[in-house]
Amino acid sequence: MHRRWICAALAAGFAMMPASSAPAQQRQMTLAQASAPSQQDPNLNPEDQLAPSQMKQPMPGAVSTPGGASGRAAGQAAKPAAARAAMAKPAAGAAMKAVACNGAFSKDSSNLKLAMVFDPRNVTFTDVDVSGTKVGASIVYPKDPKRRLEIWWQNPANRSGIYLILINGQSTWTAPGGMKLGLGLAELEKLNHKPFKLKGFDKDNNATVSDWDGGALSTLPGGCKSGVTVQPDPKASPDAVTALPADKEFSSNDPLMRELKPKVSEILIGY
Repeated sequence: MHRRWICAALAAGFAMMPASSAPAQQRQMTLAQASAPSQQDPNLNPEDQLAPSQMKQPMPGAVSTPGGASGRAAGQAAKPAAARAAMAKPAAGAAMKAVACNGAFSKDSSNLKLAMVFDPRNVTFTDVDVSGTKVGASIVYPKDPKRRLEIWWQNPANRSGIYLILINGQSTWTAPGGMKLGLGLAELEKLNHKPFKLKGFDKDNNATVSDWDGGALSTLPGGCKSGVTVQPDPKASPDAVTALPADKEFSSNDPLMRELKPKVSEILIGY
């Protein structure tokens, strides 16, 4: 996965600010904030550990014995019923398919909250490489490419305060506003209710949205912001791609841009 464009999107306020690029000093400060020293131990911090009291549900109250049945028989019948109910109950977070700027993904969330929602077995903390810099991040469903989410923290040392959520690879998560991987420019325009602006393609064939131009995606519920990168169709002519350079801005309905049939390849959600 290419990550250089991520740093540029962060410096530009997740590409939701006016089209003017941020100064180099701001980029360095933004990356430094995201790459604060993180602990090398992949295990959860002591404060992130779930106490047994948090993992256990209180035992249900005693059930009265039906007339004519012995207490022993009633107890034997209750156990299979309880087991069936436990098996039928879906795992925490299993049905969640969309990132929202609240709850487990709110600005003040933490690794502990993620573990409580998605189960500690489905949340790991590790270092990810960003242009040679190590950034401590929590990974939700690290072993399932279709449910994988990468989360960076404002405070990596204690793993709290969401800074950035990444949807990439094969992830099927939906971002606020209905964005998801694989959408084309016309589909993004439909979600935004109007055309938008994006930078041309860099040497890695990444083009980033630079301005939603006041559309629906420029203001997301919960106060978070979004950044999107697109890549051209693999069959697109290399000359046609280089004709739209990264140092220039284009409209999403530009005929030359549309000919390349770009698709969303990564989504950023941050605060």
